[in-house]
Amino acid sequence: MKLATLKDSTRDGRLVVVSRDLTRCSEVTHIARTLQAALDDWEHVAPRLALIAEGVETGAQPTIRFYEHNAASPLPRAYQWADGSAYLNHVELVRRARGAEMPASFWSDPLMYQGGSDGFLAPRDPIVVADEAYGIDMEGEVAVITGDVAIDSDPDTARSAIRLVMLVNDVSLRGLIPDELAKGFGFFQSKPSSAFSPVAVTPDELGEAWDGGKVHLPLLVSLNGKAFGKANAGVDMTFDFGQLIAHAAKTRNLAAGTIIGSGTISNKLDGGPGRAIEDGGEGYSCIAEIRMIETIETGLPKTPFMKFGDQVRIEMKDHAGHSIFGAIEQTVERYKGNGLR
Repeated sequence: MKLATLKDSTRDGRLVVVSRDLTRCSEVTHIARTLQAALDDWEHVAPRLALIAEGVETGAQPTIRFYEHNAASPLPRAYQWADGSAYLNHVELVRRARGAEMPASFWSDPLMYQGGSDGFLAPRDPIVVADEAYGIDMEGEVAVITGDVAIDSDPDTARSAIRLVMLVNDVSLRGLIPDELAKGFGFFQSKPSSAFSPVAVTPDELGEAWDGGKVHLPLLVSLNGKAFGKANAGVDMTFDFGQLIAHAAKTRNLAAGTIIGSGTISNKLDGGPGRAIEDGGEGYSCIAEIRMIETIETGLPKTPFMKFGDQVRIEMKDHAGHSIFGAIEQTVERYKGNGLR
């Protein structure tokens, strides 16, 4: 089934079940007002939501029109948002661009940071930034939402806790990252609010594209209407979601509603760095990656980061060409000092 959160006067919106073609939805506040409430009682709530989803498809359930621009992120805020870096091609390029070797431990111990989760951008909200010099970048990723995960769970147990799958734009401010990392204490200012796809789906909706821990479909990223990336999320993913969740749960329980991200999707080409779509490659899921390749090849990056007015679109389609999660579509805007948006 497909679930979304419609914006309303509350912080957490209201839960709806969405049709497979993303055109209609049915309100289910009588079952669970919010997605978090559904996750908290998933064993009892999910079967009831599944019956509604079946009724939406057959016409037995009353529906209203579903508009993606009315959707918040499926979880407008979450108890926890932890983002991994499962595509080591991306990590390797970052280090090569600055002349550093990648430690052998990176192949067995995932990288992960804890992001801000007190409020996420809606999938059509603007990316509001005070200064272009911050180095505004998108990062196209897949994310999962978990149920409760016990401390020190193994990857197989962790995979069984995956409740929903969605897309994410993990916005990064590249110009702020070096100074933050130099302090030895991780990201904070350089990682503003992320945005998630209009719809989150249960893994069964992905059919054969879901193998239990990875999504084997291209992530379509465009910048200002031009195709920028189509890297396959199931290729070159060193750590699957079961491994990432188990890593996050090594020393703590994870509460239902925890979001775990894959990190920037990145594919190699013939054993080496990727290549732009216009050059016959799969392109990129972030601007930093093409800048790293330019630095490795020529000594200097030439592709600029995003500017005010630029628009990014992130989407994933099934083998028939139908959008699965809806689209994240955001425009970069200058912060004008008018307080909370």
